[in-house]
Amino acid sequence: MRESVGTLKDDSSSKTLRSSGYNYYFDKNTGFFVRSGYTLADDPAYAPAPEILDIEVTTICGGPNGKPCPECYKANSRSGRNMSLRTFKDILDRFPANLTQLAFGADATSSSNPDLLAMATYARAEGVIPNITVADVTDRVARSLAEVMGAVAVSRYGDKDLCYDSVARLVEHGLDQVNIHLCLHEGSVDAALETLEDMKNDPRLAGMKALVFLSLKKKGRGVSMSRASDEDFLRILRKAKDLECGFGFDSCSANRFLVAAPEVWSEDEVSRMETMVEPCESGCFSSYINVDAEFYPCSFMEGSGDWETGIPVLEYDNFLDVWNHERTLEFRRKLLDNGRGCPVFQI
Repeated sequence: MRESVGTLKDDSSSKTLRSSGYNYYFDKNTGFFVRSGYTLADDPAYAPAPEILDIEVTTICGGPNGKPCPECYKANSRSGRNMSLRTFKDILDRFPANLTQLAFGADATSSSNPDLLAMATYARAEGVIPNITVADVTDRVARSLAEVMGAVAVSRYGDKDLCYDSVARLVEHGLDQVNIHLCLHEGSVDAALETLEDMKNDPRLAGMKALVFLSLKKKGRGVSMSRASDEDFLRILRKAKDLECGFGFDSCSANRFLVAAPEVWSEDEVSRMETMVEPCESGCFSSYINVDAEFYPCSFMEGSGDWETGIPVLEYDNFLDVWNHERTLEFRRKLLDNGRGCPVFQI
């Protein structure tokens, strides 16, 4: 890893970065992260180097139980390609040491890329905590993921048992940070409400942290799906509150959540939540690199808007040249001018 942008303290349990206008603290064990600017009250508009990397290491995916996920914005199939371990290392070595976490874009069963665990091990050795999203993992895979990943999210699609059994296996093997991801759209509202109930009643979910809702992006196999109504969105929030379930949203959902929250919680509660809500981070705090080592502001931008092609990362010796590339700067400007709401998709 290269030197940091700012003064970095990096040990086995945390990372702390200090500079004149940008600071952060990251707990490697819990995932707790907080940033500030010139003072604790200042919130920087963007980071001098990425905090988070989403990296696609395979496009091969047969889906949970061999059934393609209906919402998959990547529309992945059994035909595809893997990123090599060498390429992964070459990419990570270009990043400043500011990087705190990476999220693997892999497959439902975490079995397509044979180098995945070696990649995760290398990331940890470089002071970066690896995370992953799966949908259907065996006991053997759950054990291996629990040994090296900081957090694992399990996507829920049609068959809840595939999801719940995978959650239970990961928890059984000692992983503390296990969430369920559910893509929220018109057709998944009932599943969302059911999952909240099951968090209270199904013993397989006793050790999980939270149910995280992902906003639908009309892309790939999800292009014909429809956004959940505002009424259904409120139903889900009220159910989460009533059941006192751990829940969250992706950053794509932040602005929608902030509009809806005052309908469900008190002014004081909403004020507290606002300190934890993070709108779109793409190109400001987080980055995405696909299986071909091309940078895009986020994974949804690939092939969308002004990003029909990405920036070839391996053509640059230092990722800061990509982070400060004119195309990245232009996207960042559009995002900030839009209140950090997505400038491409209607969310």
